Amino acid sequence: MNPRPTMEDVAARAGVSRALVSIVYRNVPGASDETRARVFAAGDELGYRPDHRARLLGSRQRTRLIGVAFDVRYPFHGDLVEALYPAAESLGYSLTLSAVTGTRREAAAVQSLLDYRCESLVLLGPTAPPSALTALAESQPTVVIARKVRAAGVHVVRTDDAAGSRLAVEHLLSLGHTRIAHVDGARAPGAAERRTAYVHTMRRAGLTPVVIPGGPTEAAGTDAEHRLPSGVTAVAAFNDACAIGLLHTLRASGRRVPEDISIIGYDDSTPSRLDHIQLSTVAQNADRLASAALGLATCEDRESPQEVITSPDLLPRKTTA
Repeated sequence: MNPRPTMEDVAARAGVSRALVSIVYRNVPGASDETRARVFAAGDELGYRPDHRARLLGSRQRTRLIGVAFDVRYPFHGDLVEALYPAAESLGYSLTLSAVTGTRREAAAVQSLLDYRCESLVLLGPTAPPSALTALAESQPTVVIARKVRAAGVHVVRTDDAAGSRLAVEHLLSLGHTRIAHVDGARAPGAAERRTAYVHTMRRAGLTPVVIPGGPTEAAGTDAEHRLPSGVTAVAAFNDACAIGLLHTLRASGRRVPEDISIIGYDDSTPSRLDHIQLSTVAQNADRLASAALGLATCEDRESPQEVITSPDLLPRKTTA
């Protein structure tokens, strides 16, 4: 493995002093526009990333700022952001947000946070590989929410997805359903754990699992409706968005919910609580996750990464019977 490029490497590539490179990356007066452009070009060629944590440790002035990367396509991420604000304020911190979108990649969202003097990063359901998260944590205290991942130096706060999936299936079993399908979350964080728990719970009940390809969006739920085998009377969807897409499509096709088919989601996102939806779901409890994440993001112990696992709650509403 090649060593991480240093400020000295950038200085050598750009043909300037280390002090001048420091001036450029700290965005303080003392370098011409031409020099700044040359230094940044050298840094980009080398893949250099400033160590913001070291800069903060060497400075007497703290920013009290935490950077949050989230995906605008996931309603539950919005709920988490809403919960993070009061949690941060109670600790005397502020948040800066950077969004992942259909056209803006996660790496770009995280990089923009690195350009601020954030004291820690909180990543909501990141998809980056563990190696990338480990590299990030080497320069910036990092907390991951809503993803089971082992990455050196990275704190993790997540719901017990296996327990949540079991709650969903056991709820449907208690209502007398035996033909229960699961709409999968594809490669989304938590999908593997929820899928595996669904399969195990069905088999323990002596029933045949039916896993339908899906994803974390309403569109995935819409597409899944066409793949439902005949005879299925209940569906445990990967998340609320997927469940709501399936719900709308079933209603449009004339099937009644829950009279003809029961649906349960996962997250307890804001849309699931709307009067015209009232989706039965498994709550991840955004407030608990946010509070635990901010506690880790602001702790002084940077050398002992922790994993905090919170318990989910079953919330039966009007889409299961």
